[in-house]
Amino acid sequence: MLPEHPTMEEMEAFFSQDRYATEATKCRIREGWKGHGVAEMDIEEIHMNAQGKVMGGAIFTLADFALAIASNIAQDPTVNLQSSIEYLKATRGTKLIATADCVKEGRRIAFYDVVVEDDLGELIAKVSIVGYRHVQAQ
Repeated sequence: MLPEHPTMEEMEAFFSQDRYATEATKCRIREGWKGHGVAEMDIEEIHMNAQGKVMGGAIFTLADFALAIASNIAQDPTVNLQSSIEYLKATRGTKLIATADCVKEGRRIAFYDVVVEDDLGELIAKVSIVGYRHVQAQ
């Protein structure tokens, strides 16, 4: 388990096993502490759909990775139980940034809001996520 305020090196080592996010879609950790996580991704050709826009799955993966950061620091392991995403705008930027924050937490269930913006400051997507905690025996 990561401490409440981990170093960047601790977070990168811990989340290096999230291979789809870190290797396939090239998401990076920007910051994180208990209940808060920020991830970013440079937009590359691999992220584009047939219309030349960033594919929704790439945006969702970035949001889900930000959730992983926010929900797995100084807490029992947490996974995405349910999510709802609203795609608001296609980006004209070169980078996407997802910020996840816990809005309410319980023993096993926690609620998170994630906003995805581009490097031009435009709101690209909003995600509401319910996380499920695998409570560890003490």
